[in-house]
Amino acid sequence: FPHMSAFDNIATPLEARHSSQGAIKSGVESVAKLLKIDHVLSHKPRALSNGQKQRTALARALVGSPPILLLDDPLRNVDAKLRFEMRLELPRLLHDRGATVVYVTQDYKEAMALGNRIAVMSQGVIRQLGTPEQIYREPANVEIASLFGDPTINLLDVKPARDAKGIYVGLSNVQVHLAGAYEAAVGRDCVIGLRPEALSFVGEGTPGAVPVTVEAETPLNEKIVTLVRTVRGREILVSRPAGTPGQTEGKAHIAVDGKSALLFDHASGERIGANRIVNLRSGEAA
Repeated sequence: FPHMSAFDNIATPLEARHSSQGAIKSGVESVAKLLKIDHVLSHKPRALSNGQKQRTALARALVGSPPILLLDDPLRNVDAKLRFEMRLELPRLLHDRGATVVYVTQDYKEAMALGNRIAVMSQGVIRQLGTPEQIYREPANVEIASLFGDPTINLLDVKPARDAKGIYVGLSNVQVHLAGAYEAAVGRDCVIGLRPEALSFVGEGTPGAVPVTVEAETPLNEKIVTLVRTVRGREILVSRPAGTPGQTEGKAHIAVDGKSALLFDHASGERIGANRIVNLRSGEAA
């Protein structure tokens, strides 16, 4: 409400319940302090920044402790530092109030940090529903695998084959064996998904070592991301914790964790071995 102060805007749910003045004052001030807008409670909306306006609206939604909250990207205009802090504080606040929350965001990190369960929507349809760990480790398709992860997952075209040891794919003329029920994928055009953190630099004589050439290295505070190229010229990202050894230039070898590798059908993009996802709009399997 443009003619009302931030305090009065936040207080409207409590006013509607005819709460006491003391309860209104303490309720508004506590939620405003959490959202770091307690210093602008006397300001009208026109005097607030976009981020402060958004936090005022969020405070108004929270102050009445509703049993159900529908939040549409409430931290969109908040600066990076406060956004990070809110990711830590909001779950505690919402848990303490016993609220059920439907939280919409385009930021996968926010979804992973805040959600007990994540519903991934694409073109108006829920493509996958699960815990953050399930979504990350068992994505239903290539699109979801690409959405979750920083740096993004490596996706390479492969055609699985079988030998005496099991199912394998070829990388830089090396047979990389997969751990999983992939019999149906043998001979089919597929896409293998390799998380950068599931790859590691190893010595040349290591069994299963894949030869690569280091192209570039980017330190990212807590981790180092290295771009390497296979013998066939395919680019792969390798991530390792900062401070750990790794090849920085020239020829190198990497190990692939076959247990964490994901296999997708090339034509449909669906993960091979994934459970079928129910299309909540039509009730049919997607």
